[in-house]
Amino acid sequence: MDPVQALRRTAFLLERERASSYRVQAFRGAAAVLLALDPDEFDARLAAGTLTDLKGIGKSSAEVVTQAAAGRTPDRLAALEEAAGPLVEGGQELRAQLRGDLHAHTDASDGGSPLAEMAFTAAELGHEYLAVTDHSEGLKVANGLTRERRERQLAQIAALAAPLAPFRLLSGIEVDIDRDGTLDCPPDLLARLDVVVASVHSALRMPRAAMTRRLLTAIGSGRVDVLGHCTGRMVAGGHGRVGPGGRPPSEFDADAVFAACVEFDVAVEINARPERLDPPRALLRQAVEAGCLFTLSTDAHAPGQLDWQPYGCARAQECGVPAERVVTTWPAEQVLEWTRRRRPAPA
Repeated sequence: MDPVQALRRTAFLLERERASSYRVQAFRGAAAVLLALDPDEFDARLAAGTLTDLKGIGKSSAEVVTQAAAGRTPDRLAALEEAAGPLVEGGQELRAQLRGDLHAHTDASDGGSPLAEMAFTAAELGHEYLAVTDHSEGLKVANGLTRERRERQLAQIAALAAPLAPFRLLSGIEVDIDRDGTLDCPPDLLARLDVVVASVHSALRMPRAAMTRRLLTAIGSGRVDVLGHCTGRMVAGGHGRVGPGGRPPSEFDADAVFAACVEFDVAVEINARPERLDPPRALLRQAVEAGCLFTLSTDAHAPGQLDWQPYGCARAQECGVPAERVVTTWPAEQVLEWTRRRRPAPA
């Protein structure tokens, strides 16, 4: 086994099982060090047992490298592989039909890994496409992208198209829905993106009527493709910023909001992050009855989290979500045809 691949796989499986980011980074950081190392120096240090003299390679990661270089699966990796069973019971049929993920973050905003690492991991998982949806500028706590940084990311996405083909890396955004329902991104920039996920991240406890107006304004803007984690709830602490007790869901008129989603052809996101699992089951069933489209996405902030789709699949199947109404079961061209209905034709 290639030592770099062994380190990356170890980090991936640790993320998948929700290990601490410190443990994960120990292996992913070591992989980056090896990639930058001259092959002759690597061979010399491997023979001399001095890999740990390099900054970023500790005892555990050096052991993985040494065992992989000797031609065997490292002990730590073998244990992780053995323990890596199904994340949750149910949902296997829907998971087999998924083709991609339309909500993921990189280290450009509040994710933990570079764009290329997220994209190549998605391809390795068998995805056909991934939308990179880093936060909009106003969400300072999540290091939202300015226009200049967004432009740089668009150039990076374009540069990765050929190396990733036939996998498709889609440009996107998780745009913040402001208190009055306006979107935190200029319309001309939104028009250039493949996928627009709109979410509420502030004033989550505002009165029910006001929250309903807020969501209806965003949905009716004609610029939103996906309503992200619609209640904003946390069933447990997430991203290190919410306590173990979680956060209750926002309150809004679900009949009105889901009817608007149907009217404006906006999908309701089934957010598969285990600390979110949004919307709750009752609302998910209500959205099914309303006739909504859905996306099933991970909201991944690290490569290993891209494999969290089963958490959402189990809930979707339990709540009777029809697979044909899950946008992420569609091929990339069909997804883009759907989102382009909201984009002005090029001048």
